[in-house]
Amino acid sequence: MAKQTVRLSVPAEADFARTVRMMAANLAVVSNMSVDDVEDVRMAAEEGFVYCCATKPDACEVSFDLLDGEMHTTFTLGMSDIDDEDGTLGLAELLLSAVCDEHAVSDDGLYLHLVKRTGVAHGE
Repeated sequence: MAKQTVRLSVPAEADFARTVRMMAANLAVVSNMSVDDVEDVRMAAEEGFVYCCATKPDACEVSFDLLDGEMHTTFTLGMSDIDDEDGTLGLAELLLSAVCDEHAVSDDGLYLHLVKRTGVAHGE
């Protein structure tokens, strides 16, 4: 499959988490991912959305890149310092490490990048 990109922009409000989750899951199905991989992508999208919203952007901008055997999801983060007094981001990072093959914030702090590969067991 040649690289295909889908972009989504939603308000950075909890009511739109489902929109991001469902789009990610649908794209994973389109990419012929297994049921387990689709569930991982869905969960990663939700946790990425939580992380993005914590940075207080005007909108949550998400880019989904579909490639052979993998899906890359990039969230554009806001410029606010993250306040994690309630531990929400720590939990989001823990879950991302459990369901993604790769996850990282860019060196400039502007993007959260997630990668899910098909058929890869976590920790490999």
